[in-house]
Amino acid sequence: MKTLICNCNQTLPLDAPAIRKALEQTPGASVDGLTTTHTLLCRREAPAFQRAAKDSTASGDELLVTCTQESRLFLELNEETEGAASVLERPIRFVNIRETAGWSRDGKAATAKIAALIAAAQLPAPEPVATVSYRSGGRCLVIGPAEMAEQAAELLGDKLDVSVLVSPGGGGAGGALAQAHARATHHGRLLRLSGWLGQFEAEWESTNPIDLDLCTRCNACVAACPEGAIGLDYQVDLDACKRHRDCVRVCDAAGAIDFTRAPLRQQERFDLVLDLRAESAFTMHQPPQGYFHPGADERQRQAALRALRELTGEFDKPRFFAYQPKLCAHSRNEKIGCSACIDVCSTRAIRSDASRKGRTRGEQAGGVIVEPHLCVGCGACSTVCPSGAMSFAYPGAADQGRRLRTMLTAYARAGGRDAALLIHSEQAGQRLIDDLGRGARVDRSLHGVPARVLPLAVWHTASIGLELWLSAIAQGASQVWVLLSAEEAPEYRAALREQMAVAQAILSGLGYGGEHLRLIEARDARDLPALDATLRAPPAQGVASAASFAVQADKRGTLELALAHLLAQAQALPLPEALPLPTAGAPLGNLVVDTAKCTLCLSCVSACPAAALADNPEKPQLRFIEKNCVQCGLCALTCPEDAITLAPRLWLADGGRARREPRVLAEMEPYRCVRCAKPFGTLRAIENMLTKLAGHSAFQGTAAERLKMCGDCRVVDIHSNPNEQRITDL
Repeated sequence: MKTLICNCNQTLPLDAPAIRKALEQTPGASVDGLTTTHTLLCRREAPAFQRAAKDSTASGDELLVTCTQESRLFLELNEETEGAASVLERPIRFVNIRETAGWSRDGKAATAKIAALIAAAQLPAPEPVATVSYRSGGRCLVIGPAEMAEQAAELLGDKLDVSVLVSPGGGGAGGALAQAHARATHHGRLLRLSGWLGQFEAEWESTNPIDLDLCTRCNACVAACPEGAIGLDYQVDLDACKRHRDCVRVCDAAGAIDFTRAPLRQQERFDLVLDLRAESAFTMHQPPQGYFHPGADERQRQAALRALRELTGEFDKPRFFAYQPKLCAHSRNEKIGCSACIDVCSTRAIRSDASRKGRTRGEQAGGVIVEPHLCVGCGACSTVCPSGAMSFAYPGAADQGRRLRTMLTAYARAGGRDAALLIHSEQAGQRLIDDLGRGARVDRSLHGVPARVLPLAVWHTASIGLELWLSAIAQGASQVWVLLSAEEAPEYRAALREQMAVAQAILSGLGYGGEHLRLIEARDARDLPALDATLRAPPAQGVASAASFAVQADKRGTLELALAHLLAQAQALPLPEALPLPTAGAPLGNLVVDTAKCTLCLSCVSACPAAALADNPEKPQLRFIEKNCVQCGLCALTCPEDAITLAPRLWLADGGRARREPRVLAEMEPYRCVRCAKPFGTLRAIENMLTKLAGHSAFQGTAAERLKMCGDCRVVDIHSNPNEQRITDL
């Protein structure tokens, strides 16, 4: 990859030779193009960019420019350069080293950070993911007060097929309808709205005597009503109406007014919905795509109208998630265990299908069902999933892990110390970082992004969780911070706090001093001083030697690699027997079995989705591999004796090796057949059965004795007993 580095109008304290040297030592990084430092690549040195565009086309390399400010200009220059390939054939990438590094009071010490940012930007693009398609024919439903809905419909009518549902929405019908009957118009109370872009289903009920679909708006009823109970919204105010029925008489030809009509229910399908009522039809934080609820803000209303006008045709978005039903710990035998992904989803794209767990439905079994059309790619479901059944795919964990490791490796080899990863979103989070950098450039009271803070832009801040945070610490990061803006849902904030509490408990328990993980909240430029101060927090204690493992696609596998390295580098000696973990969100832990209650029925073994529980074919035992346990609770819910309790912890016995080996949680003597002495059950299970059936009329005498026999002897006894009555004798 050819890299063009630009010292923006000589405002950055760049040390190009040091950056080049660091990248030479970073596996996979390229130093091609770094011998020259440009100062105004977007202006007088633009020919240098054009030459690089042609050279990279000839060599088949991609092109990286260390400027995001003028990315649009560079793309236009590329298209206008003869001999330069289109970006579809040869991509051009951009990385920001100005606001994120150079424009800071630490700018002179930011060489290692700049090398890390360039190295990460040079990585190959992640593998493309599958897409989800939408089709919109432009059928739009506008819901709201009459006058407001009519105005919006007028602005959309030249591009969309608009229908209007006049709905009070908390404040009357809201003005007059237009005289011309230009579009389908209904009046009523919205009962149900579901779906997404191209697939909305709306159901409403009208209880008013006037049917707007039949009404010709001749105004005869308005003139005839002696109480003035009918306005230009063409609906009867039933509180004012004295039932003279003059309106019915004058509307006889059209037949639009009928006081005896039962409430009318209508249901229709639409591609788009504009909801101008005070209250939204959807209560979740993130409504479906294609639904707009601008509220009372006129700017948001205008933005919604502009967006709606462009939403006709076919659209694609990434399929953000991957789901492996076999790993899912949501349910077994219609018992609900883990519901973390359902609880955290702010779009309600995930629902339970416990009744079908274990059954085949096409290529997917039951458990949970994810509606990809509702998913917006927050990735929080993958963050809270303890088993790895749900994973984020845009990009996947392995690609994200490669970015983390590359940044940390390049930073360390350039001499950087105490790296703090700052994970932020590509939209609102990036704007905050840019604003802070620009603020530090012009305001001496602001410090800017410190040299040790490495910003990492992701699609969504909730898509990176426990296993990647701990992997980053194991690979040399001092801290991992997550920058939250106003766009994150409350569910995500709570989930991230829970996961961070678990990670911090592990690190603190292993003796790593300081605060390693933190959620940083900032809304906009108003919070820049607070953000600036927070980013200057002191470093925490990290590992003495950075790990070199690669993040796996398997979440549990990555978590185990990170834990093993952190344990090997632990600062607390001697180590405790176990580290207790918070009960909320902990994916690791023990099971405590009350042996006085347990009958070794082994129903818990069949319920366990993670192969953490197993029996012993040689003797009555319940065995447990703690490393596999995801703390879903299905075993406890399935146990008929309520003998199992969850105990979140990280077990450190034998240097952490004990948690990988099976151990016995419960065992007991087998019960032997009274006839042949063969073991066929456990002593406690048979005794419990005998006690419970002692008073049953069908299990008295010889029948009760047969309960003490194995299956073979029971059959022999029945057929060899001369006192038994046979059906052939009847």
